[in-house]
Amino acid sequence: QVQLEESGGSSVQAGGSLRLSCVVSGYTYTRVAWFRQSLGPQREGVAVVTTRGTTLYADSVKGRFTIARDTTKSTVYLQMNKLKPEDTAMYYCAAGSGGAGGAPWHNHGIYDSWGRGTQVTVSS
Repeated sequence: QVQLEESGGSSVQAGGSLRLSCVVSGYTYTRVAWFRQSLGPQREGVAVVTTRGTTLYADSVKGRFTIARDTTKSTVYLQMNKLKPEDTAMYYCAAGSGGAGGAPWHNHGIYDSWGRGTQVTVSS
């Protein structure tokens, strides 16, 4: 059974840091990404890491967020520094297998499984 379980969300002040964790079990993945959703219906891609070690980021988080994976723990982390109020959102972990078929990394369609999310709130 495929399971993705996020943790680490919390309330912090602007400028602070958080580390989110996503444990992936029962699944052989090619890529794991973090998405976030605030007030609107759209989930925005935040960062992705592939099994080849490639990492990509949304422009809005470059230089502040770092995605990394620990294969021994089947866990993908999202280190978030210099948090801003606009980072406030529900953060979701998503995993995909196989090739992306040329689709961009933040395309929802290349992810097969999603976690339930963890809330991050940044106050000014």
